[in-house]
Amino acid sequence: MNINESAENYLETILILSKTLPVVRSVDIANELGFTKPSVSVAMKNLRENGYITVTDAGFIYLTDSGKEIADMIYERHALLSSWLTSLGVNEKTATEDACKMEHVISKETFQAIKNYVTTHK
Repeated sequence: MNINESAENYLETILILSKTLPVVRSVDIANELGFTKPSVSVAMKNLRENGYITVTDAGFIYLTDSGKEIADMIYERHALLSSWLTSLGVNEKTATEDACKMEHVISKETFQAIKNYVTTHK
């Protein structure tokens, strides 16, 4: 599963939007991320070609199983890391921003160690 940070962010955003919207469209992603519609369209084309999303004729975007697997992983990392940083005394805005950076570069081993620590020290 070798995918770049930008693609991970797009997949995570699709996952998050799909929890609140009946359907996700490119314009929703552009609005959420503050990107232009053309740049989102290019990213969606790449994600579709790599098998991470499907796009219906009506423009509705859905995660494939492999896309959802990546999105779930990134979302779990983001949620746990931002919560953990906040519990350490980092203000919420900084914790969220730092978690967004960390979620893409942290190894599976290190994330699992942090997750184990956090869940046993609640």
